Amino acid sequence: MSDTATKSRRTEGRRAKHFTMRNAHTGQLLTVKQAKHTPLPKEIGRSLAMSTNSVAVVFDALRAASFESRNAGTALQFVVEVEPDGEPRIVEAFGDPLQTASPTAGDLEMSADEAAELDVALGEARERGRHAVAEILAGEDMLSADAFAAHLKTTRETVNSRRKTHQVLALQGATRGYRYPVWQVGEDGRPFSVLPVLFDILDGNPWEVYRLLAQRHAELDGLTGWEALARRQDQAVVETARGIAQGTFA
Repeated sequence: MSDTATKSRRTEGRRAKHFTMRNAHTGQLLTVKQAKHTPLPKEIGRSLAMSTNSVAVVFDALRAASFESRNAGTALQFVVEVEPDGEPRIVEAFGDPLQTASPTAGDLEMSADEAAELDVALGEARERGRHAVAEILAGEDMLSADAFAAHLKTTRETVNSRRKTHQVLALQGATRGYRYPVWQVGEDGRPFSVLPVLFDILDGNPWEVYRLLAQRHAELDGLTGWEALARRQDQAVVETARGIAQGTFA
């Protein structure tokens, strides 16, 4: 299928708002139409350290499952895949976004081979997430606790203490332990003083803080968050973080 056809199919799916879910008792794949949409309070996005639009993806699927489950009198299942940056998406049996049109009658029965393929697809999705995290932590800008302590001319114990109080940003992987982005240190040789405020706004989620600081933002004239902090634009970065937490922009 061409890229154009794929994009067209996904666009039509978004408009149709159908979710492919599985009957928890029979294993059948069912197409469930989204129930009536209700806007989400911005506070929900903040509490989950995600944009409100991202949270709405999960809530729309949950709302549809709840509505259909009550009508059908049976339990339904769907899968949420969360990327390392915290962005969720709903995935169907074979790992594609749940933005498809209604399946044919032949699609409703899940064979043993299809169930096995589902397990493989989900395992591969989880592995992609772990691989993405590993790549980030292996970057040249990521320092171990000892190296970061040496960079700050302090001790490992002090670094660990500051990590726990959100005075420094640390990311944790499956095997590499904590890694500290070197760019969180300003020209004065100290971590950016606004970091605890950013953690508070983003509900203490280090990956959300990393995303804010590592990505470029139109609200910061195309600068990354840490570049803006290096230019002493603390308030602009704080407002950007609040916009993300409230779902105003991502």
